[in-house]
Amino acid sequence: SGKGGGFLARDWGSGPTIALHEESFQLHAELATELKINSYRKIPVLSVEPGTRSSRTKDYCTWLNGDIATSSIMDEDGGAQVDPFELCTKLMDAAVSMGVELVIGSVQGVESESCGEISQVTGVNVDGSIVPTDAVVVTMGPWASLAEDWFKIPIPITGIKSTSLVYSPPSDPVEPFALFCGEDDNFGTHLEVYPRKNGEIYLCGVGGSEHITPTRLQAGEYPPDQVVADESRVHAATAAFTKMCPQFRTQEVQQTQACMRPCPPDALPLMGKVDHLKGAYISAGHNCWGILWAPSSGKAMAELIMTNKPKLDLSAFSPHRFAKQPPRSKRGRHQGEAAVGEQW
Repeated sequence: SGKGGGFLARDWGSGPTIALHEESFQLHAELATELKINSYRKIPVLSVEPGTRSSRTKDYCTWLNGDIATSSIMDEDGGAQVDPFELCTKLMDAAVSMGVELVIGSVQGVESESCGEISQVTGVNVDGSIVPTDAVVVTMGPWASLAEDWFKIPIPITGIKSTSLVYSPPSDPVEPFALFCGEDDNFGTHLEVYPRKNGEIYLCGVGGSEHITPTRLQAGEYPPDQVVADESRVHAATAAFTKMCPQFRTQEVQQTQACMRPCPPDALPLMGKVDHLKGAYISAGHNCWGILWAPSSGKAMAELIMTNKPKLDLSAFSPHRFAKQPPRSKRGRHQGEAAVGEQW
């Protein structure tokens, strides 16, 4: 959607996601150079506790000059950022320049035919027309749950509908610090604040996220063009933010929006092949790390399709692991094993 925050963290993985964090962080730096992605940059990260200033309040960021209890360095050199819309656009432009054909439409199913003991993918139904293919990768975020009927396996990805907003660039550019704020009980927020290289200020973690079950998504609720902002959470976010950063009280909010984070029950993505249908693959459910993990995920899936031997170990991400449902766990953003910000 291009509506994500685009925050990148090198060292925040745990268990099987460590490799995704580390490799993707490096790949983003390489892509920024290769594709001339202007919005990419390294950025230090602060942990901020909302509250009342006191003699114990520590200041690291000049524009964080309102009511905070304290702030501290959370990650000095392992953070970066990119504008998701620019990243995705330039990736697609590069693919098209190499001969890829982009077709925009509504996918209604996958065609296959018997091929010995298993079936083989032969095409994709797009708006009633069959696009011939011998391999299909479902990368539809929370809407990947639609592929349950196509692949006959459980794909329990919940959509977390979350509001975000973007402030117009202030006349005086702010220092580049990403802010991860603690729970603000006055407003029900746990803000994440990302000042972008072009001067915009992006806010998420505004609270009040709606959980959309796979059943509702499969029934047609919330198609992508109907995922819109909750204005009550916009008001809560602006109140919480301007209390910490009062100079933004008169700054224009240029965009309010919402996106649908794809969250499997165990917070791990589904990446791999569908064993009983040759040529069928899934890469979805990347939780709040979709932009960060994208390069490593795309590289691994390409290697899987072309050689059947991806360098990244995909065993923990098997699309078949939900044949028996694991216990539900917290699925919010984590720095290693520690929960950071909103949990869902």
